[in-house]
Amino acid sequence: MRKTYHGIREEGRGCKVYVMDGEEKRDLNPRHDLYNHSPDGFEFGYGGSGPAQLALAICADVLGDDRQALEVYQAFKSAVIATIPTTAWMLTEDFVRGVIHGLKART
Repeated sequence: MRKTYHGIREEGRGCKVYVMDGEEKRDLNPRHDLYNHSPDGFEFGYGGSGPAQLALAICADVLGDDRQALEVYQAFKSAVIATIPTTAWMLTEDFVRGVIHGLKART
């Protein structure tokens, strides 16, 4: 089974993001080791530092390749993360891979 990424903005508690991998649920690793855009956590729905951290974390988790994730996450942020209009969302691994593939094809 493919992974799914789930986010929710909780009133007064910020943005929570977790990964479902089969029956396993885990928090998404923010990957501050690659780049620390937002020590305060993830965000979505605009183009700032919290969304950049989220885009980097998702790209790194899906690709399993830090170098590739660093190459595409800013474009992924603009194309997907900044455009999420709701307080709760879900992205599939296949969707993320498709967007990344399309972004790479443009370069």
